[in-house]
Amino acid sequence: MPYSLREALTAFRRSPLLAFLSVLLIAFSLFVIGLFGLTAWNIDQAIEKVEEKVEIVAYLDDAATPAQVALAEQEVAALPAVAEVRYVNKIEALATAMGMEEFREVNADLENNPLPASLEVRLTPGNRTPSAVKGVADRLEAYEFVEEVGYGRDWLEKIFLIRRIAGGTAIVIGAAFALVAAIIIATAVRIAVFARREEISIMRLVGATDGFVQRPFLLEGVLTGLLGGVLAAGLTYATYRFINDTIFVIEWLPAEWIALVVLIGTLFGFLSSMVAVRRHLEAV
Repeated sequence: MPYSLREALTAFRRSPLLAFLSVLLIAFSLFVIGLFGLTAWNIDQAIEKVEEKVEIVAYLDDAATPAQVALAEQEVAALPAVAEVRYVNKIEALATAMGMEEFREVNADLENNPLPASLEVRLTPGNRTPSAVKGVADRLEAYEFVEEVGYGRDWLEKIFLIRRIAGGTAIVIGAAFALVAAIIIATAVRIAVFARREEISIMRLVGATDGFVQRPFLLEGVLTGLLGGVLAAGLTYATYRFINDTIFVIEWLPAEWIALVVLIGTLFGFLSSMVAVRRHLEAV
């Protein structure tokens, strides 16, 4: 076993309580990040499901000819943001309205069909933002035989506002707890360095390079961060199972996000250890 790895493992055996507390504190710091990630992911998925229902409806003038409607369908379907264009004639519109209880009694006594034909436009994923939807809606409004275009602009903008707020909150709070995790790791390593200050001084006196002295502590920080990240991922999964089985159904995080939590813990362990050891070596 390499010297650096052997020394790093020895440090865990030498002060198991400190090592355990360091791993536990890092795990809980990253666990909070995992919880915000789980919340943000499920909010994003819920918003995405709502976005899938985003649809633009262009109501047509009764005087519109089949040729005009066919040309409009072809031109709108060719737009990059458009997934599907569907023509709904007056009879289909009335049949749909009759299926709605609130309109059934009103429409029952009508002698003529008052509902217009329409073009229903569905957008591709990634093109359901307020600006993209408005762009397609403006294109439809440019046709002279289009009387009105509807797409629920107000609620669509509110959906994306919620998405931005949720994403920003997760980033800010996640960054704050990431900083706490880094401070915890740095403090733990600094304590370990201070406890072995005489050994480090002797090593430097006999010619050991700073790199040789640093490596065991860097590995110790990496192992601490790695264990903390793995434990945080486990706690996050346990929370997910509890909520999913007892409260309401939610979706688990993508595997890439879990790997990122473990990687962040490992990276913080390495960087925090490097800063702590370098400061001590510069001071002696």
